[in-house]
Amino acid sequence: MRTLPGPAGYGKGDVFVLFGELFGRGYANGLVDEARKAGMTIIGITMGRRETDGSLRPLTAEELTESEKVLGGKIINIPLEAGFDMDCSESGISPVDQLKGIKSDGWESAALDWVAIEQSRVSGLTRFTGNLAKVMDTINSLIPDGVNVLFSHTMAGGIPRARILMPVLNRIFKGQGDRFAASEVFWGSELGKLCSDCFDEVTANTFFHLIEFSQPIRERLESAGGKVAYTAYGYHGCEVLIGDVYTWQSYTPYLQGWAKMRLEGIASAAWEKGVRATVFNCPEIQTNSSALFLGVEISLYPLLAALKREGGGADFDRIMTACSQLLKEGVTIQDLLVAADRYLADTLLKPSHDYASWPHHNTPAQAALMLNSATLMLDMNKDPKNIVCAELSRAVFQAVGRLIFRTSRDSNAPVFWLNHDIVARELVSGE
Repeated sequence: MRTLPGPAGYGKGDVFVLFGELFGRGYANGLVDEARKAGMTIIGITMGRRETDGSLRPLTAEELTESEKVLGGKIINIPLEAGFDMDCSESGISPVDQLKGIKSDGWESAALDWVAIEQSRVSGLTRFTGNLAKVMDTINSLIPDGVNVLFSHTMAGGIPRARILMPVLNRIFKGQGDRFAASEVFWGSELGKLCSDCFDEVTANTFFHLIEFSQPIRERLESAGGKVAYTAYGYHGCEVLIGDVYTWQSYTPYLQGWAKMRLEGIASAAWEKGVRATVFNCPEIQTNSSALFLGVEISLYPLLAALKREGGGADFDRIMTACSQLLKEGVTIQDLLVAADRYLADTLLKPSHDYASWPHHNTPAQAALMLNSATLMLDMNKDPKNIVCAELSRAVFQAVGRLIFRTSRDSNAPVFWLNHDIVARELVSGE
């Protein structure tokens, strides 16, 4: 996206459906904020909650009240947890159960029962789509004729909830030296294959199911002249200023990348059938769920340079002031930008600037460079719990929310990249 979109075209009476639960602060919040401002009726769903025995349940009355307060709308209280890691096979064993006996030094050679895993996948899919049909029937009853609807898909992730995986993933994303683990080795292992299948099911396939199961709603509204659109949050790298040039780069290793490309493929297939479904590939931000990915925040810093380049103004001054106040005494924004640019321009990262070969796996040298650079920049903040990249993340998800909201109703493509240039332009436009 190189040009700022026009007005959104949504108004009071139109409906916004959040297909994912609202936790903490992240991309979805920006879009929900825009729907609220437009006066749209907001409808949400829940993943449900797991009991200690592993059973899935709806929200309690207290949980439902709190979740609806956070969302600012009605939540359909039918569990829509995606994935299958805790669903049992015919023998009563779930994928998570299979992982319980694996030791931290034996994950590379661990063998799984794939017949049982496939049975779990089918069981999880049957559960999910059965509940999804009920959810869509309820949503259909809540949407009157003559309105426009925006479905926003925000489901992502899917790491199996097994104790063995967290120490392994910590070595992949945060390890260096003796603690380094190669993402390519993990991805080629049976544990990696299970994670890949889970990512596909949660991050990508749920978008397909949303489009398919909402077809009656779409056909009813479109036959009466209304518009129905679908958005999803993607990630496929992002252009940021490196030196003085907007250059595509990405976080490495990004194991969900294959699922994100599958997400794009689902949008393209739907588009060919006349369904307005668009994946918006967004810049890296720091969220509650990104704590595992040390270094993902480095490409946020050049946004400050992009804001200046795209026109500056009151919002630029406000963001610069807020960020400056978070730095240690004697440290300047320029110091931060120099450190970020030094990292992003390092010749070691040149291979990861190759778009065609994305997603990329880590290497010991790349991991050391990224982790040491990230630590250096994070140490420039006064308070490790109140950092510059959190301030920049808020700015990004607000801008991204506005860009997606204003594009979605009359989107003209199945995939958009929201790079730092358009995000900065949106922020300095003052809209």
